[in-house]
Amino acid sequence: MPFQKKVKSNAYFSRYQTKYRRRQQGKTDYYARKRLITQAKNKYNAPKYRLVVRFTNRDIICQIVSATLLGDVVLASAYSHELKRYGIKHGLSNWGAAYSTGLLLARRTLVKLGLDESFEGVTEIDGEYKVTEECEHDGETRRPFKAHLDVGLHRTSTGARIFGAMKGASDGGLYIPHSESRFPGFDIETKELDAELLRKYIFSGHVAEYMETLADDDEERYKSQFGQYIESGIEADGLEEVYENAHEKIRADPNMADPDCDKKGKEHWKAESEKFRLKKKTREQRREAVMAKIAEAKAA
Repeated sequence: MPFQKKVKSNAYFSRYQTKYRRRQQGKTDYYARKRLITQAKNKYNAPKYRLVVRFTNRDIICQIVSATLLGDVVLASAYSHELKRYGIKHGLSNWGAAYSTGLLLARRTLVKLGLDESFEGVTEIDGEYKVTEECEHDGETRRPFKAHLDVGLHRTSTGARIFGAMKGASDGGLYIPHSESRFPGFDIETKELDAELLRKYIFSGHVAEYMETLADDDEERYKSQFGQYIESGIEADGLEEVYENAHEKIRADPNMADPDCDKKGKEHWKAESEKFRLKKKTREQRREAVMAKIAEAKAA
C-alpha cells in the first residue's frame, strides 16, 4: 500500500479518545461492554459484576470486576500459575486449568464476602449442567452472588477454554447465567449435553488420552512434549487424581499462601528488580566505553 499521511485535524483528535482508540485498535468490544456494565436505575448504584476471563500464552486470568465512573474495580482475582500451590504444576493454560482457576476465583470471592458456607456449589463433579440457586441459611433466604461472563474479544466457539473457567466459577458457587450449548459434548442436533465428555475435559482426560497415544506411537515426541510431566512422575493414569486433589485443596483453603514467597525476603526481590533496572553511567564510565569501542575498531 502507498504511504498515506494522517491529517491530524480537530476531527481526528475528537475521535482519538480512549473509547474510540481502543475500538480502532481492536482491544475492546464496546457493543458488548455497554450491555455488561449498564445497570438499571432502580438498583440504586448497586455494582453490576462481571466475570472477566483472559488468556495469555502461559497463564489464565480470572477476575470479578465492576464498573464505576472512575474506572473498573476488581473485587477478586485468580491466576492459573497459583495452581502450583495446589498440586497442578504443568499444563497451566489447558481446559482443566481454566476450570480450576474459575473454581479458585469463585471460592475466593465467596470467602471474602462470607458466603462460602451458604453456597458450596458442586462438590461432586459429574459434568452435569447445574446453576447455583437460592438457599436457606439461618432461617433466611439468600440469593447467590451474580456475575455475567465477559469474554472480551475471545472467540466463543463450542468447547472454548473460556467456558471452562465459567463452568469452574459456576460449580464453585457463583451464579453466572449461561446455557449448556457451548460446553464440549453438546450435540446441536439432539440438543443434549454429554456429561461424561464434559467431565473428561474438566479433569484433563483429553490430555491423558493424547499422552497415551504419543507414548504408544512416538516415544521420542512424548518425552520431548511431556518431559516435565515425566520428571514430576505424572503419568496419564494419574492425571485425574492430580486435579481431584487440587479441587479439594482449593475448597479447603482458596487463599493458600505461596511457600516460595515466604522463604524469600525483601532483599531477594529487591535484588531481582535491580537486575532489570538500567543505572545511569558516570562521565568516566561513558568515556571508557567510547575509548573501548575506538580501540576495538582500530584492532579490527
